[in-house]
Amino acid sequence: MSTKVERLEHNMVKLTVEVPAEKFIKAINAVYNRNKKKITVPGFRKGHAPMHMLEKIYGAGIFFEEAANDLINETYGEEAESTGLEFVSRPVFDIDQIEKGKDFIYTAEIAVRPEVELGEYRGIEVKKQETLVSDDEVNEEIRREQEKNSRLVEVSGRPVQDGDTVVLDYSGAVDGEKFEGGTAENHTLVIGSGSFIPGFEEQLIGMNAEETKDITVTFPEEYHAPELAGKEAVFTCTIHKIEEKELPELDDEFAQDVSEYDTFDEYKKSVMDMLTVRKQQAAKTALENEAVDKLIESSKMDIPEAMIDAQVTNMYQDYARQLQSQGIPIDTYLQYMGSSEEKLKEEMRPQALKQIQTRLVLEEVAKDAHLEANDLRIEEEIEKIAERYQMEADKLRESMGDYEREQLGKDIAVQEAIDLIVDTAKEV
Repeated sequence: MSTKVERLEHNMVKLTVEVPAEKFIKAINAVYNRNKKKITVPGFRKGHAPMHMLEKIYGAGIFFEEAANDLINETYGEEAESTGLEFVSRPVFDIDQIEKGKDFIYTAEIAVRPEVELGEYRGIEVKKQETLVSDDEVNEEIRREQEKNSRLVEVSGRPVQDGDTVVLDYSGAVDGEKFEGGTAENHTLVIGSGSFIPGFEEQLIGMNAEETKDITVTFPEEYHAPELAGKEAVFTCTIHKIEEKELPELDDEFAQDVSEYDTFDEYKKSVMDMLTVRKQQAAKTALENEAVDKLIESSKMDIPEAMIDAQVTNMYQDYARQLQSQGIPIDTYLQYMGSSEEKLKEEMRPQALKQIQTRLVLEEVAKDAHLEANDLRIEEEIEKIAERYQMEADKLRESMGDYEREQLGKDIAVQEAIDLIVDTAKEV
């Protein structure tokens, strides 16, 4: 067995693997023995037709394809590993030579990890982030909590206003003909929510309870029902009930209802503290992203398309699994969104490239700065992961093989690289 490595453009390589002829013969015989009981040949008991007879009837290469697949699966992993190269995409196989009595030769084109010409990663200039929380931000957060704890009360003696909740009947028609989904009774609608066709909710403002009114609207050109897109419709609407929000008083009782604090002042301070932590975390993330983006810009690397393809495929599969965990098959999602697998993958491509560039430069920083995770640091991280996911650390540890521990070590080194970049960055 021999393997030749040929360097191609853009960090692609071509591996040519030669498998001895006798090994190919053995693979053909194995395929014959595996399949002969399924083949019926006149004049022979089922499963007893000799190989030469099957080759005569069906062609000399009857078992070649399956034998080739078996040999590739059997030999590729070990041969690829023997090159010492770090591969970052799925191989694309081709057959160069397949014939009885001759060596079986196949090729595999695959991307290798690009080398990174690293820019200066210490002292990167980044925009100073604001972390002070204003009184207006605190008041707005409290207002949102106040809104969440409001209740609806029926009003009388005044017409519908923006922000009210109404209960209404409506019946819509286009060119005098009613259409599917255009009629409802006792429907609850928040005025100003934008949940109806543009212009519909605004025309309800000023109506009184038990008043009936015709409302004329035009469906958007991009409306999801093509038969209604761009059409003018008339809705006959009757308001049955008008309700408005009643907000709770901002006092000690409110604080006790929505928090663990006894007084409103204590609650307000806790909101200030929470927003401060949130803003500091957001600032740190923004600083990290800006610094890494600038490092990517100042670094050089030739990313092979096959590497991006592999990352896109992984992202697509992860997204499909997330949707499936929510009970939504990916095909159903794509149909609902008017998209396709190809279109979604194309939309993921810029993000995939960014993820690859980020990982490459951070791994190179870790290498250049000699950042490595020792066993103690890995054990500490295992404890943190177990606590985060409410698992037993020993069970998590037992489930991890050498590869998983190695990857965890790399992840730790990458995080330390981020910390190094951020710690040495200059805010301007």
